[in-house]
Amino acid sequence: MASQVQIRRYLALWFQLGKSVHIDGNAQAYCPTNAIQGNDYSPEFEACWQIFVQAGLHHCHLDDVTPSLGDLTESAWDLHTCARCSMPIAQRVAGMASLDCPCSNQTNWPVLELPAPQAPQDWSQRIRAIGQRLQSQYS
Repeated sequence: MASQVQIRRYLALWFQLGKSVHIDGNAQAYCPTNAIQGNDYSPEFEACWQIFVQAGLHHCHLDDVTPSLGDLTESAWDLHTCARCSMPIAQRVAGMASLDCPCSNQTNWPVLELPAPQAPQDWSQRIRAIGQRLQSQYS
């Protein structure tokens, strides 16, 4: 079972690879151009997220993924890491695990020479921690 925080991270990572979300009964595909802005999600990502919440997460599907975003909040599903590409994938908790990953139809993926998609991170806190370690090491 995934939390909404985990689902948002999952979407942001796949949006960076060009995957879209489709809402049942709506022909439009949602994929923000920039999912991440600085240390947080972009306003474009936040606007898409609000659309998904208003439509109901059970009606929203990431390209090439069987469970809806709402299904991921239930105990039958969980998010794991794809063995091929290290991206998060939806897998059943019990029963036959699906071998499908949205990366299966990404041409030339994974590209190990390029940085992998990233979730928002508070870089200032990480840099402060590095500075503190250096300071304690050399004092």
